Amino acid sequence: MYILLAIGVMALVTYLPRVIPLILMKKKIQSKFVQSFLYYVPYTVLAAMTFPAIFNSTGSLLSGIVGAGISIGLAYLGGSLLQVSIVAVIAVYIMNLF
Repeated sequence: MYILLAIGVMALVTYLPRVIPLILMKKKIQSKFVQSFLYYVPYTVLAAMTFPAIFNSTGSLLSGIVGAGISIGLAYLGGSLLQVSIVAVIAVYIMNLF
């Protein structure tokens, strides 16, 4: 019985934060600040999950920093996603050789 109660409480706690915004936001958001904030939330969450993985995935912090720096620089210069990925992987590979 305890397990079923625990599962029910966990389901409720997981479900409510997803449903409450849908109930409360039936009308269009008028505030430009809130619209802008909500627009950038997915990008921020993606960056917050990706950057720690970049630095911890190579086994060497220095090669992670070099790969991230090269990929950010190449992306800033207008490189495509494929170019940025390939060049960053090659840079990290070369760094790990030394």
